[in-house]
Amino acid sequence: MKPAKPLESMILTIRERKIVVDDDHAPVYGVTTKRLNEQVKRNVERFPEDFVFRLTAEEKAEVVANCDHLGRLRFASASPSVFTEHGAIMAASMLNSPEAVTMSVFVVRAFVQMRDQLATDRTILLRLSEIDRTLLRHDVALRDVYRKLMPLLAPAPAPARRRIGFHAKDAD
Repeated sequence: MKPAKPLESMILTIRERKIVVDDDHAPVYGVTTKRLNEQVKRNVERFPEDFVFRLTAEEKAEVVANCDHLGRLRFASASPSVFTEHGAIMAASMLNSPEAVTMSVFVVRAFVQMRDQLATDRTILLRLSEIDRTLLRHDVALRDVYRKLMPLLAPAPAPARRRIGFHAKDAD
């Protein structure tokens, strides 16, 4: 069973971490948001701050403003909980629904795919930087060659033409 919308579209970046909002996360596991948050509260020792945390009011406003599908959170009294990759995996191991077992694999794959994409992007940027440095060196070398060739390409002065006829030497 696949989720109604791609998991990648549910993953956001907050506090320089990749996270999933509880409202998006619960349906993936076939439970309500309330049930998911109850399990987190009952097993607080399994969910340290780097697994799950609550959004600040400013972060909540930003998420609501930037993510149309989370507009329903605008009027919620409590700030939503958000799960990091490890928190998502922990939640899957805690919930007993069949969807939780199946979807935990999809969640892990989505986070891994995003990590691989970032690594690929980083590799591409490093390669582009290397190419840029090489092109700059070539540019300097080509300018030097061009500067040296310019005098050779300039038209040679016309040779002095010998006048036709008899000419007496000028007496100086």
